[in-house]
Amino acid sequence: MTTSSSERGVSLGMPELPAPAYPDDVRARLEADAREVIARYPDSRSALLPLLHLVQSEEGHVTRTGMQFCADMLGLTTAEVTAVATFYTMYRRKPSGDYQVGVCTNTLCAVMGGDAIFEELQEHLGVGNGETTDDGKVTLEHIECNAACDFAPVVMVNWEFFDNQTPASAKRLVDDLRAGRDVEPTRGARLCTFKDTARMLAGFPDERPGAVEESGSAGPASLVGLRLARGEAAPARVVHPRDGGPHEDEPQDRQVHEPSPTEHLSSHDAPQDTSASDPAHPAGPAAEEGE
Repeated sequence: MTTSSSERGVSLGMPELPAPAYPDDVRARLEADAREVIARYPDSRSALLPLLHLVQSEEGHVTRTGMQFCADMLGLTTAEVTAVATFYTMYRRKPSGDYQVGVCTNTLCAVMGGDAIFEELQEHLGVGNGETTDDGKVTLEHIECNAACDFAPVVMVNWEFFDNQTPASAKRLVDDLRAGRDVEPTRGARLCTFKDTARMLAGFPDERPGAVEESGSAGPASLVGLRLARGEAAPARVVHPRDGGPHEDEPQDRQVHEPSPTEHLSSHDAPQDTSASDPAHPAGPAAEEGE
């Protein structure tokens, strides 16, 4: 007994039509930007990654039209462009929200609560991994690593950091994004849309007044190892024993370290109940390395 191609789920229809072209005005604008990007590289094909960000900034994801545009500008085949666009997860292949909310579910963030955050956000927003809310505001996804293990669990919105999150603080964060309220990252400039972020990743400056000055740098926890490597003294920190009182032999001039004004906390940061901040934490009290 044989089965037909339709019964086997095989389509024998016409090949996919060529990608539609950008409107003339859009094409002219993108070509001017693309030429500026390509001029930065001795080999034009090296400009493919920023050009993919450029076309992503136009429609919010990399379309067939965008990939054809990149191929035309760089003298590549669409197959070569598609191979790159589908390899990197930073390029979206379908329409997505104004805010890409990425929850780290790699090892450290996961055990510190990342898995719980991701699960509760899916239920709270009514979407799955890589899906977008009905209002087009938020796309939720899990990310393998945000390179911020010292602030775990971490959530990123359009690549800006929101540190030390809990399910409650993460749900408040996405609610504020959907409501259009101001949202302040823990580190980095104030948020902009995903399209605006993609244009910056293409190599164009952030033109918002004061945004560059707001960008800041690594958080204090990330710089401890660097300070120690330079031989600089770490800030004094004392964590009292679980009975809450100091040891009898503890010098009187040593004080518990309090966060400085530079240790910025996001408006959506959760309380940091860790072994370093809570003497009753199950992991036990901890002190700075070398003490």
